[in-house]
Amino acid sequence: MAVQLLNVPGLSPPPGYSHLAIGSGGKLVFTAGQVPLDARGEIVGQGDHTTQTEQVLRNLLAALEVAGATPSDVVKTTVYVVGGYEAQIAVWEVVRSSPIGRAPSTLIGIELLGYRDQLVEIEAVAVIE
Repeated sequence: MAVQLLNVPGLSPPPGYSHLAIGSGGKLVFTAGQVPLDARGEIVGQGDHTTQTEQVLRNLLAALEVAGATPSDVVKTTVYVVGGYEAQIAVWEVVRSSPIGRAPSTLIGIELLGYRDQLVEIEAVAVIE
């Protein structure tokens, strides 16, 4: 299986991620949106976008591992953030510096998420053999 990350000539260079990914020769893995819950089901980092993003990424990487996927198999992420521009940038910096940070991604600011005090949710698509 191969994942090829590309940028499109003539488009503005993306800040740290890729314009597109091409995955070939394998199965698709779709994760549910991962949330900032610990193993006991409690919110981690109440009120802290950075801490919540770190927990969400730990959960996402664990889910990918169960599927037999690695961060380099990720072809797309969607990042949901409760809060304005500053909150979105804080979350994006954590995602961008993570093992999945080069995959094409969509960052969406929203009003609320499914758990009380939840600020971040991330879902991913990967391609595996």
